[in-house]
Amino acid sequence: MFKRIARPIAIACLAALLAGCPRIYLSFEKHGGSFLAAPKGPQFVHIEDHEWDSNENALLYFYRPLTDWSAEEIDAPTVYIDDERYVNLQGGGWTWLEVAPGKRRLTMRRPLGVVLGFEGINDFALSKIIDTEFDVEAGGIYYFRYSEVDPPKEINPALEPDDPLAQGDMQLVSWEIAFPEIVDMKLMTNRPPFAKSDAARSIVHEIRMGEFEREEKELLLARQEEIAQLKEDGHYRPNKWWCLYLCGGSPTKRIKADSELRKLEKRKSEYEYQLALNENNEDGPPKKWWWPF
Repeated sequence: MFKRIARPIAIACLAALLAGCPRIYLSFEKHGGSFLAAPKGPQFVHIEDHEWDSNENALLYFYRPLTDWSAEEIDAPTVYIDDERYVNLQGGGWTWLEVAPGKRRLTMRRPLGVVLGFEGINDFALSKIIDTEFDVEAGGIYYFRYSEVDPPKEINPALEPDDPLAQGDMQLVSWEIAFPEIVDMKLMTNRPPFAKSDAARSIVHEIRMGEFEREEKELLLARQEEIAQLKEDGHYRPNKWWCLYLCGGSPTKRIKADSELRKLEKRKSEYEYQLALNENNEDGPPKKWWWPF
């Protein structure tokens, strides 16, 4: 049995290593299900408006009804937002995340505890429950329900029937469906060594920085393609012989990607400045240099 499991894992790891810089999905010390670490936090209560920015951001609730299956589960599935891991959903548990508006990506993978919570590597996954994008609006509150045994009583009327979040084990449900179930759930708190959690908090900053990073990578790739096209069209000055070919050539036409990269850097700097300003405001007015108290 173990050999049958280990063989595809070994093949996937080898292929990823040959490709270079593999992304390994591993939930070691986080994947414990209710059998190992049943939720014991506070019973469900709505997050107050003053605890999150309801004008600028959105709130995601995740919960999993308690069933015989989930109560006896050893390895709980992992929730990723924008390819970052935050929590493993245990039966009878709930949690929340404050996120930035826009297009978010929800992924769930099922780990394998006998190999340290291994879930996959690059595009290979042992078991991928869902992997889809969804739109998030500022001020919106969303309820995500996971159950492999009992589907919700009805599909969310705000979704199309063929929407990935309107079918399968993980669904985006309406408030009317969520409330009668989630009120009985207990918060999934951070419980090492089997159920470490990084949820029940704001992840807006991580999302924003991830967006900047992805946009920068896309622009750098576009820049390389633009330079290649300029060389092909004869708009690129070759290296100088007296520089021993170490200086590199230069384009004779403006590179559009460079302008976009400067704009991106400016937006990133403005975001970081505003973030620091908000943090200072929360700490109160700045102290005078001559007044130590």
